[in-house]
Amino acid sequence: MRATANLPTPAEWSRLLAPFQKPDNRKALWQVLTSHGAYLAIWALMIYAWSVAWWLALPLAVIAGGLLIRVFIIFHDCGHGSFSSSRRLNALLGYVSGVLTFTPYRHWSGEHERHHRSSGDLDRRGVGDIWIMTVREYRQATPRQRWLYRLSRNPIVLFGLAPLPVFLFYQRFAKGNCPAEDRRAVWWTNLGIVLVAAAMIWAFGWLPYLVLQGMATAVSGAAGLWLFYVQHQYEDAYWRRNTEWDYTQAALAGCSYYRLPRVLQWFTGNIGFHHVHHLNPRVPNYRLEDCHRQLAIFGSVPVLTLRKSLRSARLALWDEASQRLISFREQRLAGA
Repeated sequence: MRATANLPTPAEWSRLLAPFQKPDNRKALWQVLTSHGAYLAIWALMIYAWSVAWWLALPLAVIAGGLLIRVFIIFHDCGHGSFSSSRRLNALLGYVSGVLTFTPYRHWSGEHERHHRSSGDLDRRGVGDIWIMTVREYRQATPRQRWLYRLSRNPIVLFGLAPLPVFLFYQRFAKGNCPAEDRRAVWWTNLGIVLVAAAMIWAFGWLPYLVLQGMATAVSGAAGLWLFYVQHQYEDAYWRRNTEWDYTQAALAGCSYYRLPRVLQWFTGNIGFHHVHHLNPRVPNYRLEDCHRQLAIFGSVPVLTLRKSLRSARLALWDEASQRLISFREQRLAGA
């Protein structure tokens, strides 16, 4: 969806999406059972399989990684206050989910709110998003800056090597000038992670815990980074300077509808309906699909299939002249 003036006003959007933003505690409970509950069950199966033969547990660790994505989506909804009607339950579940996904709940949620307020704004990049340069910025960068940027955009680095360090180490520290409460919350999350890890190692041994937890976290981390990447970075995405930036346009043109096979949609907690989520973060993940289906205007949002989305991995630079994301190769040819 390219920018257009024929869109509902913010007040009209609020009215249209209001019926979908009310939490349903029964659906929320069912999601917890099929996410957190299933994650605990798969751990029991992994430990049993390991006792028979270690290699039997590895395919189960991949499933555990998929379930961690669902846990993270619940964590994400709790941060928006949309998952349950109870603020206390959202906070408790968010903290527990943060321990399981190695992500500090309060601190991450604060950064994520800033991401929602600035997604697609070229002048407010850098918080809660993946590094992106414009063509002009790249050409003006030093050789070292270019090398670092190319390294950061390399799919092997971004989706293969980065996930474990990001979730296991980078997330252990508060960033920037965050409030003291957020900084303390990071350490409470770290304490929870240490206690859970110590209990698991005491009960089952250090080797099975490190191998199985490491594999599950690597799978969920790689998939999570990919989802976050592809939902905002595709050829016809939306990036504008602050004076031209519009929240509604950023949601509809700058957030893809990632149409996944049903099983992957289930594991990713419907987050493929990302345009709906950015229009109104108060719509819980279990209502996103209904909202998309029932409002006809969503029929014109950008659609990415699994196959089409893989092409996005080669795109790296925002070309302000053509208003599209291009590859390093296209940038070289244009500058030749």
